[in-house]
Amino acid sequence: MERVLVVDHDRVLQKALKRLFESEGYSVAVTGDGRSALEAFQTNRPAAIILDLSLPIIRGLDVCRAIRHQSLTVPIVVLSATTNLLDKVLLLEIGADDYVTKPFSPRGLLARVRAAIRRKSILQTHAKTRFGGVCVDFESMDVTLDDRPVSLTALEFKILTFLVQNAESAVSRQQLGDDVNDYPVQASSRTIDNHIFRLRQKLERNPAHPIHFLTVRRVGYKFVW
Repeated sequence: MERVLVVDHDRVLQKALKRLFESEGYSVAVTGDGRSALEAFQTNRPAAIILDLSLPIIRGLDVCRAIRHQSLTVPIVVLSATTNLLDKVLLLEIGADDYVTKPFSPRGLLARVRAAIRRKSILQTHAKTRFGGVCVDFESMDVTLDDRPVSLTALEFKILTFLVQNAESAVSRQQLGDDVNDYPVQASSRTIDNHIFRLRQKLERNPAHPIHFLTVRRVGYKFVW
């Protein structure tokens, strides 16, 4: 039975999420502050974490950062009442897997957590991928080109992961925005284009003429081996 850790100071929401995930066959642990969340994580590492940002004692932002330092693979789905785009970017940059704005659909949250667990499972099964002199270790998040380390931001790594998982298939900017960044549609296109540009600069031998990160006209992008 997979275990989900719910971290939220709202007792009503704690109970609602506990019922929701237990009804789907998950074991659920609940904590209400940042310190107990870190203790619960260290005691028995869960399959996924649902993390509220507004926590007492230790902020949700700092909890997210601390957990990501200890584990690169556990999915973290953040809950927040703010709709500020910069806040979303910051959380994703420090390692959150997804960002859900309150109020939210319980079933929608369940689907996002399941998707995050599934993505992590895929990455652990196929821990390393190689293409064109690039080696990607999805478990440690290490990337090299010709055995030289390449530094990717968390968002760049998320986009790379999504493209590799959907290799040889065209994916739209909408898909990348929804499934990787959770940005509003209006902000997605330019943001995604900028990240693809940087991935080409870092991982293509000739960024001006990419052979792995291809543009699909009027659609988006495609990763090819």
